[in-house]
Amino acid sequence: MELYHGCLDTKEIFGRWLDEQSDSNYGAYIPFVGTIRAEDGIEGLSFDIYEPILQQWFEEWVARAKAQGAIVKMAHAIGDVPVHTSSYISAVFSPKRRVALELIDAFVEDFKANAPIWKYDLKGGKRLYAEDRSTPMDGAGVLA
Repeated sequence: MELYHGCLDTKEIFGRWLDEQSDSNYGAYIPFVGTIRAEDGIEGLSFDIYEPILQQWFEEWVARAKAQGAIVKMAHAIGDVPVHTSSYISAVFSPKRRVALELIDAFVEDFKANAPIWKYDLKGGKRLYAEDRSTPMDGAGVLA
């Protein structure tokens, strides 16, 4: 798991991941890139991450992928990310195409549903909490 301040350099990250696996015998490499869309008048998004829980979540996925002979990788932005740039990259390396396809889909969907990341819209120079696109956590909050 890699965390970066600001938008991700997708070419550098993907290139490095490919280089790291160049001697492997994986037959499938499936990346996913999340890009900030220009919608609802936003200038970008901003992200807060609770790193210990995200690390635990990611390690569970590493073990799940390893059990299938695969590797999962992920990078995410912290802080402000302008529209038309990337905030999230993930990839699966696997000996088998079907395993990689199924793992990347499950990984990205679980990430969206369960990763401890809070999103903010950047509008007019302000950072506005995007509750509808953030992950609720049981026991978190002022009244928990």
